[in-house]
Amino acid sequence: MKQWLKYTVIVTLLLLGAALFYTQVYVPKTTFETLQPTQGDLSIKVRGIGNVGAKDIYNITAQSGGKILSISVDEGSWVKKGDLLVTMDGVDLSAQLAGAQASQEKAKYDIVASRNELKNLMSQKDLLQKTYNRYEKLNKQGYAAQSEYDKALSDLQGMETQIAATRSHINAAKAETRRAQKNMEALQTRIERLNVHSPVDGYVISKDAEVAQNVLPTMEILKIVDPKTLWIVTKIDERICAQVRKSQSAEIRLHSQPNKTFLGYVKRIHAMSDAITLEREIDVAFKNIPEPFYINEQAEVSIEVKRYTEVLKIPSHVVIQESGQWGVWRVKEGSAYFLILEDRIQNSSETSASNLSDDLTIIVPNSKKKTLKEGMKIHL
Repeated sequence: MKQWLKYTVIVTLLLLGAALFYTQVYVPKTTFETLQPTQGDLSIKVRGIGNVGAKDIYNITAQSGGKILSISVDEGSWVKKGDLLVTMDGVDLSAQLAGAQASQEKAKYDIVASRNELKNLMSQKDLLQKTYNRYEKLNKQGYAAQSEYDKALSDLQGMETQIAATRSHINAAKAETRRAQKNMEALQTRIERLNVHSPVDGYVISKDAEVAQNVLPTMEILKIVDPKTLWIVTKIDERICAQVRKSQSAEIRLHSQPNKTFLGYVKRIHAMSDAITLEREIDVAFKNIPEPFYINEQAEVSIEVKRYTEVLKIPSHVVIQESGQWGVWRVKEGSAYFLILEDRIQNSSETSASNLSDDLTIIVPNSKKKTLKEGMKIHL
């Protein structure tokens, strides 16, 4: 009796253990989540890492070297085209301009005075001409002495000499007026160049000089970027960059704003590749300029090179490789079977294939579950 009871207990425990193993171990290990293909658009994207740059960056320099009197803007300032940026010390240019203006005024007064004198001399010449004509006639008739005739001729010739001298003085004064005007224009141009204005609506990205500093005409004082030409300078592997075309849509994520996506488009594709890295530079412009932005900031670019509309697709994480073939595990009559995907297209998150159907039940692989095998019974 005791022996029988002992075997009964052992068998009961074995059955209970088997039942517990089946329900608590085997069934959970063979129970998988499933999903079915969904219909929608699938975008194929090319990704790259780059930096914020711009097509048009202006190096602001003084047109004439010298000492900086003032800088009206600072790094990080927005400026309008024509805004005053820098004022240089003109030393004695204002005094030279005043001197040139005074010279011109004096020359103008000399012209007026000489013209009045010329008018008076011309009146005197008329009288002397009449006197000379009378003595010339009398001299021929023998009624006037030769000395009187000679004096009348000398007086007339002297007056003509004075008139010629006065006309020369007028011409010299006119020339002085023109010279002073040219000098004034040159000085005015030099004075205007003391004020440096913004060539564009833009953003000041650097300030490289300070007030009271002496600079050369070629020395950079400020650097301004035209925000309309802002783009991401990225490099993409030669093996995939052939898919990229101008005007393709893109998404941009800045390192300083990782949770925000900026829309962009391919602006320029460089014709030459880097012989060392085997990459090609692609410039992706912003559709909306981020504020603020930082030149050389790192950014991630995602370019949409192709879009498939209304296709059946599945999450890419359910696609695995078996014996060198890419496919998915599907459920058929309670068992698992590997389905090789045909004409597979995919991006980082989704995959589509020509042999997907909307009634297909796909197993979601799970490393904590039992390894899937062809024909293996599974629980859902």
